[in-house]
Amino acid sequence: MPSKTLDQWRQARHAELAGPDSWLGLVGLFWLEDAISKVGSGDNCVVRLPSGPAHLGDLLCRDGEVFWQPAGGEARPLATDRDGQPSTVDHENLSFFIVDRDGRFAARVRDRAWAMRQPFAGIEHFPEDPAWVVDAEWLPLAPPVSMEVPNVTGELKPVTVAFKAVFAVDGQKVELLPMAVGEREVFFVFRDRTSGRETYGAGRFLKAKPAVDGRIRLDFNRAFNPPCAFTPFATCPLPPPENWLPFAVPAGERKWQGAH
Repeated sequence: MPSKTLDQWRQARHAELAGPDSWLGLVGLFWLEDAISKVGSGDNCVVRLPSGPAHLGDLLCRDGEVFWQPAGGEARPLATDRDGQPSTVDHENLSFFIVDRDGRFAARVRDRAWAMRQPFAGIEHFPEDPAWVVDAEWLPLAPPVSMEVPNVTGELKPVTVAFKAVFAVDGQKVELLPMAVGEREVFFVFRDRTSGRETYGAGRFLKAKPAVDGRIRLDFNRAFNPPCAFTPFATCPLPPPENWLPFAVPAGERKWQGAH
């Protein structure tokens, strides 16, 4: 399948952020600390919904799994986001699903009608610049490097890195360490001298196709804001110090001008 053009990529990105399942529709993130967590709009609920019945049901944590038991109904297991698409529980315009962060569970609540109140106006981009399509060397690390990567909540996630991307900008040689390497894509998190000024302060994400013959193409025109740029109810990895680039990367998405 041919790659999307940059315009097509931007259009798909806009559609994703403007849609009912956008990060912009999140209205809550609630950690499940007990075996039984009440869900509803009542003051005694662990998972507080902005509307609906005072007690919609309960989330049950048993032996590393989460079950949903609607008020007066039977319990059913919920798939978390650990292995892919999570199960959702819907009530009118609201829905929630379970995220798994190294064995800690949380319910993430979404208002799927959010755009009716404030439609997404889009994100500004730097002008496309072919100079920021970089063909980097993809070099093995021997031995692999183990790192603890913090997210915006301050939690640390262990990451093992077996390769690095190496390239030069204006004669300055730099390296980027991937946060994940899969069969279909390689995922990076980086900061640069635009971070906090023209782009999101915590850094940006970049995805690349897997390396071929020891080289990997990094198209910084497709650098994009992490979910945490749009909502306080996301948990995003932060770039390790090795991925703090010592120069500006005026390519890709700029800072989102909305507020949360």
